[in-house]
Amino acid sequence: MVRISESRIMVPVDGSKTSTKTIEAIIENKEVFHSTLTVLHVVDLNKLSYRMIPDFQMEMIEEAAQKAGKEILHGQAELFKKAGMKIEERLETGAPREVICKIVNDESYDLIIIGRRGGKGVIRDVLFGSTANFVLHHVACPVLLF
Repeated sequence: MVRISESRIMVPVDGSKTSTKTIEAIIENKEVFHSTLTVLHVVDLNKLSYRMIPDFQMEMIEEAAQKAGKEILHGQAELFKKAGMKIEERLETGAPREVICKIVNDESYDLIIIGRRGGKGVIRDVLFGSTANFVLHHVACPVLLF
């Protein structure tokens, strides 16, 4: 079996069933991964923008979204920890597909492992999931789809 050692590996998570299944698949093959995995959750604050919400309420909404994002990240990272895997947790804000690609490309990751699920529209999004499909076509490293 091939062993992946000393590689920079990104695993984006979002708390979904797809994300959890991806983590479970990685854990099932943990003997392959000897690097510390970067577990990333991106809080999409752009989805929270609405013109009629006063600034002081928007700040409260953003704080709640950050808190929820941390809980998702910690919960999914805990699955790796329980399996004895080395991980680094990372929480970011922005459009998930763009943030994931920027981090992976700018920081020279060697591999990204991402779950795929059906989207709402274009055939390729139904097959691969819109975020996974975007990442697949916009990163400079190999992508492992689950």
